[in-house]
Amino acid sequence: MKLVLFFYTFTDFRNQQDQTKMDTETFAKTPFGKIFLKLIAAIMESRFRYRFFSPIKILQGADIQPGQNVLELGCGTGYFTITASQLIGENGKLTAMDILQESVDFVSEKVRKADLTNVIVKKGNAMDTGLDAETFDTVLLFGVIPAPMIPMIRLISELHRILKPGGILAVWPPVPGYLPKSVLKSELFTLNNKRNGVYNFKRKRKETL
Repeated sequence: MKLVLFFYTFTDFRNQQDQTKMDTETFAKTPFGKIFLKLIAAIMESRFRYRFFSPIKILQGADIQPGQNVLELGCGTGYFTITASQLIGENGKLTAMDILQESVDFVSEKVRKADLTNVIVKKGNAMDTGLDAETFDTVLLFGVIPAPMIPMIRLISELHRILKPGGILAVWPPVPGYLPKSVLKSELFTLNNKRNGVYNFKRKRKETL
């Protein structure tokens, strides 16, 4: 389970002129931040995690298919990246995104060593990805725990925007419980199914909103 929180820049909506920033990138550059991220990376790539949280079993819960266009949001150390790229095959496309340059560099090297040609690794903000609308068949929100101050509706609305009509938002693990609840509360998605611990939410079409 990814322990790094989504410390994305957020706005205090009580006063739009008074903006408070929680900058993950700044934190990552501090001495404590560097130690913390190294510790988290070691945990995320540990044999224990691979043994008890099989990437392929969890990804199969999202039912991604060959040829699909998939976004892995908050790719971290690339724990799911290599397996996801294999599942979608050479005709599929996987975009692995993270807000930290350190993660982008780490996963890029993993992809290079695995000689994968269907993966693009890029730096980006989950609440403002800059990606084209209605592009992805599936968005993977795996092992990512949004910080409590994150405006969830903004995050979920962005994921709705970039998914194709009927596309799937796959969430794992469902802890804390407010993440699946927030997706449903947004009324932008319906629960399609739950498989291997993965909550699969189907994007509603605009005309049904």
